[in-house]
Amino acid sequence: SRPFQSVARPMRALVVDPTLIDPGSGGRGRGRRRRAGTPRSARRRHPLGRRSGGRAPPQTAAQASLRAQEACRRAGRSRSVRSDRDFLFNPRLTLFLDANFTSHLKLFVQARADRGFDPSDEGMQVRLDEYLLRYTPLDDSRINIQIGKFGTVVGNWVPRHYSWENPFITAPLPYENLTGISDSMAPDEVDDLLTWGHVGEYATPDYSNNYLRTPIIWGPSYASGVAITGALGKFDYAAEMKNSSLSSRPESWDATQVGFDHPTFSGRLGFHPNEMWNVGVSASAGPYLLPVAAPTLPPGNSIGDYRELLLAQDVSFAWHHFELWAEFFETRFQVPNVGNADTFAYYVEAKYKITPQLFCALRWNQQLYGTVPDDDEQVQWGNDIWRVDAALGYRFNNNIQAKVQHSYNCEDAVYLIGKNLAAVQLTIKF
Repeated sequence: SRPFQSVARPMRALVVDPTLIDPGSGGRGRGRRRRAGTPRSARRRHPLGRRSGGRAPPQTAAQASLRAQEACRRAGRSRSVRSDRDFLFNPRLTLFLDANFTSHLKLFVQARADRGFDPSDEGMQVRLDEYLLRYTPLDDSRINIQIGKFGTVVGNWVPRHYSWENPFITAPLPYENLTGISDSMAPDEVDDLLTWGHVGEYATPDYSNNYLRTPIIWGPSYASGVAITGALGKFDYAAEMKNSSLSSRPESWDATQVGFDHPTFSGRLGFHPNEMWNVGVSASAGPYLLPVAAPTLPPGNSIGDYRELLLAQDVSFAWHHFELWAEFFETRFQVPNVGNADTFAYYVEAKYKITPQLFCALRWNQQLYGTVPDDDEQVQWGNDIWRVDAALGYRFNNNIQAKVQHSYNCEDAVYLIGKNLAAVQLTIKF
């Protein structure tokens, strides 16, 4: 049953993950031309966008390339890696605890010691990523009620996101690609949103503001709340109320940091016609702005007036040694002073078991952006992007697994940086 699998789980796991980041090039891409003159947003300073009173000074191609490479070292293009170097070593110790108090009451805890939920070159930290109490009133799985801090019920990736089950090292693109949406400040106008998203001539090679931007779903989204799950014949269902939206950052997941004044409601309905197929549809709605953003909102409006709305479809297929997963996300952010910002993201992932121990995997990811009104025209508010991931894994025995992965992404951006990522992961269960 969801949101975590009720299969046997390793009590301890050590994950070693060296990652090599290619800063790429700073060449020009396609982009929207900025309107003549100095935009009103240029008169306001904020860490999300460099404000200098107008256009940035001209740069040669060599200067742009050097600045882009340096910016990529300071902050990766995705939220999954944060390092000021091209190489990152990320050891992670994960401890799982499953405790059955009775046949109807269970406790689950996941604790981690690593260099951050999103790998970084900072020091080690220890935290509780998940903890929940689950109550099953009946003798079967028709209904389960749980409370605590746990992964979202949306989609089909979260139940298999742990390093042992995931054939890749990184998450799919929709779970980590940063948009121009900020959860800590409202834009004054469309120019702000385009600057934060590095769109067209509003772009700069400085991506150090990535820590203030959000994807449509932040990884497994371990927010706090309550959920009800269950299975009825060939159908399964799940619904949850969380303290933060799907796009919220890890610092917002604890109920001690963000309360339930503006909750997010999510759910999924699945259909399992036979052993090979599993399909589902998910939906989510909730405010995405943090309380710190309240003073920047238009007069008379509150955080609850601006929500992230998401509709998703997922499918999985298994046949002999072949497995296939896919998810599709239609997302709308209700942005202050801008309007509705829509984006569509999806991925298709395949895994093939070559031998009982050796497997390979391939994943295609893509995110496309809609348009927002800007005076008398419609402008695209983000840079379309696609990415291909390839991985090879080997299970030495029931306790040791190694994986290698290479990812290549292509973004319709002015500064094309961080196009390549190579990673190696070793997982040891004990």
